[in-house]
Amino acid sequence: MQLLSWIDRIPWAILILGAVFLALAPFPFPPSAQPHLLEKLYLLFQGGLTKPIDIFDLLFHSSLPILLIIRITRRVF
Repeated sequence: MQLLSWIDRIPWAILILGAVFLALAPFPFPPSAQPHLLEKLYLLFQGGLTKPIDIFDLLFHSSLPILLIIRITRRVF
């Protein structure tokens, strides 16, 4: 599929490091704090994701992990 061929040109290292960094941000977090991505996913499933800034934050922190999943899927299939 030519539409997604630009994803194949992104180096694996950048995707993996970026996905881990964005999924676990903010750094350093206290032992009792959750990473933003987990916090926003929890809000989404609880129905509490209503503020535009929270929706943007979810999209931002999940962007590279989603691209990594797409890249892995394209590689496998």
